[in-house]
Amino acid sequence: MKIIVDAMGGDNAPKAPVLGAIEAAKRYGVEIVLVGQSDQILECLKTEGIDTLPPGVEIAFASQVISMGDSPTTVLHAYKDSSMVVGAKLLGDGGDAFVSAGSTGALLTVATLVTRRIKGIRRAAISVVCPTEQGSCVLLDAGANNECTPEYLLQFAYMGSFYAERILGCENPRVALLNVGTEDSKGGNLQHEAFALLKAADDEGCIRFVGNAEGSDILTGKMDVLVADGFAGNVLLKSTEGTAKFILKQLKNVFYASTKNKLAALAVKKDLTGMKAMLDPSEVGGTALLGIAKPVIKAHGSSDARAIFNAVRQAIACVE
Repeated sequence: MKIIVDAMGGDNAPKAPVLGAIEAAKRYGVEIVLVGQSDQILECLKTEGIDTLPPGVEIAFASQVISMGDSPTTVLHAYKDSSMVVGAKLLGDGGDAFVSAGSTGALLTVATLVTRRIKGIRRAAISVVCPTEQGSCVLLDAGANNECTPEYLLQFAYMGSFYAERILGCENPRVALLNVGTEDSKGGNLQHEAFALLKAADDEGCIRFVGNAEGSDILTGKMDVLVADGFAGNVLLKSTEGTAKFILKQLKNVFYASTKNKLAALAVKKDLTGMKAMLDPSEVGGTALLGIAKPVIKAHGSSDARAIFNAVRQAIACVE
């Protein structure tokens, strides 16, 4: 299995992509192709005391780097030799999956136009796996398509349901539609029309649609797949992430407030560590761009080496 890694993407490149990918190559025995500026990659390895590339790891040279501020619409013309574009081409030329912590918009554009969408899929979607009281929930779209049609949401439901079943091992996943209320009559035209399409798909036995859901329902485990337009999905995702960070910070403040509390913290340290890991995006590694012809994993822009390692792990799972 050959995993292509954008060595120049993200705030901590090339160190994080390089070290995370190399660790994944050692742990899982996969081939890794680091795409980027060779001198920087080799210098990074030298700094870490690595004189030669480990077995199964190679470098594919790319002279350009796409920054977070570059316009996604211009990347294919202005950055033809960027690590992201070259990586996507290598994916099409025999690679099995592509991992990048670079610009989300640029990656979506490159994946759509270079790797291409699955035949019949009209829009790729960013899928995020969120922890819940009963396991996990796939949220899509989480930011790829700010404006959607009811047909897009129907396709998101199909892709999310398939992902939940094949990747997360969820049997007969429950699909819900993000709305401002749970009643069938809630929402605007988009939600009304999408609801009808999803209900029809459920009647035909294609998906298991359980109706509307509010943003507060995502962590309760009432559904396994939550479908939304990219704007609402991204707002929900960022709000949930911010809430998790706030709660963890407040818990830390409570446990460090006094000697008595510190002793209490020691008693529940293992449980708190598990809770922190569950809410840590680095443990997930990245989000899959569903609808692309080959697995493309978008890692967080601030990913460290551990996050890239887990993004490669997720890429392997998608390939399998």
